[in-house]
Amino acid sequence: MNRRRSAIVLASIWSTATGRFSLIVMSCWLLVALLSLVWTPYSLWATDGFHVWQSPSWSHPLGTDGSGADVLSWLMAGSATNLLIVLLAVILTAICGLLLVAAMLSSHLGLSQLAVVVIDALISLPTVLVALILAVPFGPSIMVIVVACSFGYSLNLARIVRPQAMLVARSAYVESALSNGASAGRVLRTHIVPNILPLLLVQLSMCAGTVILAESGLTYLGIGVPSSVASWGHSLATSVKFINVYPLAVIWPGLVVTVVVVALNLFGDALRDAVDPLENPRLRNPSPAPSEKTQEAADVRES
Repeated sequence: MNRRRSAIVLASIWSTATGRFSLIVMSCWLLVALLSLVWTPYSLWATDGFHVWQSPSWSHPLGTDGSGADVLSWLMAGSATNLLIVLLAVILTAICGLLLVAAMLSSHLGLSQLAVVVIDALISLPTVLVALILAVPFGPSIMVIVVACSFGYSLNLARIVRPQAMLVARSAYVESALSNGASAGRVLRTHIVPNILPLLLVQLSMCAGTVILAESGLTYLGIGVPSSVASWGHSLATSVKFINVYPLAVIWPGLVVTVVVVALNLFGDALRDAVDPLENPRLRNPSPAPSEKTQEAADVRES
């Protein structure tokens, strides 16, 4: 059933133009990231002082930067770095956000009120400030970006998801499950999370797109990805100073960031509609697989 449900969700996303666009972009991103782990057109440290800021050519399809390094190679290697940052940030945001939601829904009045007050107090802290605080003792690193983004986005996630989660927590079937001895963790896992999943997925997809923008901004400020690590933010930071002289050097990483962020946001919208039975009628009446039809027919004949 789970496999059939996943197939229905994937087919529903592919059936829309925006969903098809997002899947194609994300698939290309994943393939390029995996390819960059074993091959890039040039070494990242191969420089040529005689061909700096070179225009696109057969030897360098996207040109070169200020040190003569191949822009395409750096963007390919940066795709793996950004993919890692996005995956870590989204996973950590989902875990922390759901823990905060569980705390706000706790039957212990003091814990739930404390969670609401802490979230209201900390949600005003900007991500850049948190990154600056972490960068002082730890220095620029990928984990600084991941922790700073997850800190801010998990608070925002819990704040947005809380009203719908409270409606589910006060429903009759949740009260019935609690009265029958179900634990709070089981209720959260089997009742609350499935009902808030569409909203949760949209927020996580927006978080993924915002993480890419945050990486670019933090790297530009010098508190993000170290200069020795390839990333899209690093490519933007090293070329934005020369945008008036060599605009192509900024266009390519900016275009990649824009397309991927748009695709992530569109994917979240398409996924929200695909996993919601109210929006997707195919989930309400999924046709059984051929093997299941055969088994059902055999059961009927035996009976």
